Amino acid sequence: MTAAMSRHRTTDRTDHLAGPLTGPLTGPGTVRLTGRTGFEIELLAPPGGSRADLAEELARGCGGTVRRFFHTDSEPSLVPGMDHFIHLTPGFAVVGPDGEERCRLVDDITIRFDLDPAAPPRPGWYRIVGDEPRLMRLTARLADPAAPLEAVLEPLAAAFGVPAQVVEGVVRVEDGGGATVAMAVPTSGERERPCEIVTPPLTHDHQDRLAQLLEPAVRLGFTVPAEAAVHLHVDAAPLREPATFANLVRLFSDWSAPLRAELGTNPRCRRLGALPEAVVELVAAGVPDRWPDLVGAVATSGLTKFADVNLTALVHPRREKDTVEIRCLPGSADAPEIAARAAFVERLLDRCRDPRPLPPWRPGATAGDLIAPSPSGQVR
Repeated sequence: MTAAMSRHRTTDRTDHLAGPLTGPLTGPGTVRLTGRTGFEIELLAPPGGSRADLAEELARGCGGTVRRFFHTDSEPSLVPGMDHFIHLTPGFAVVGPDGEERCRLVDDITIRFDLDPAAPPRPGWYRIVGDEPRLMRLTARLADPAAPLEAVLEPLAAAFGVPAQVVEGVVRVEDGGGATVAMAVPTSGERERPCEIVTPPLTHDHQDRLAQLLEPAVRLGFTVPAEAAVHLHVDAAPLREPATFANLVRLFSDWSAPLRAELGTNPRCRRLGALPEAVVELVAAGVPDRWPDLVGAVATSGLTKFADVNLTALVHPRREKDTVEIRCLPGSADAPEIAARAAFVERLLDRCRDPRPLPPWRPGATAGDLIAPSPSGQVR
């Protein structure tokens, strides 16, 4: 390890950690959530370890098995004229003895600070990259995630009637016209260490089930990386009302600063931000009364998933993940802490479903004031 890398590794990063839970986030004992909630929790394996290690440990703990799969994501491209690459990276599903998935462990490209970018590829770890979504979906269907790098693209090559080319450790498939379809390349820079735990929707015992995943991770030396966040996925269907949509926008725009303060949002977290100004202005002017009309009005607003709240599936339902994603919770490996923040968010979302508009933020007000009982006993 170089001196510069050593300094990089020992830099004090405590400023990214959430502060102590306060106000409505506190409470003794186990936190009870009532809704279907999926969790995405970003962790980092210790040096020399990988997310595969945690998958094996979790499988042993529940008497289950590990199933490899390819996780699809995208990353910025340095190639002129190309905005981004799509890549497939090694993912690990922990399957219980009943055949049900307990969780999935995948890479997260936003996790970078704690990694050594000069680390050489680890044997057996690679990614598949391409630039055309349909071809990459085909690749994911044809490629065997357990195959070695040299053989993983052979089924894709056969589909195009060409041989896979291997040059200096890189496997490439070209179509009959010489255009690249996909490439498989070794992964360097410790990309095996990022580990995002993705749970299925949990409907009961949320805190206990999170603890079953996180306590083994902590025992293995997994830590919370500098850029970490926790994401919540809640069912979109109950929120698909114009008044609720308007309140969600108010919560994550007018009330954004106090909400971030109360949750302890990590300032180093990537891919967070404000909702598009066009959406905020639409709500300020008054949303349409009918949901289809609202969807049409939002169509050109520039709504994106990379904000404190991801409302894209709310207005454009997705069969595979019909959720609203809350992205501004801080990273944590503590199940009670995560459950407490999730319960707080759950109460705020319940308030958003109340057709009464959220009040404008006023100086000194906290996000907890939105759900605190008033002197008359009514929630504000």
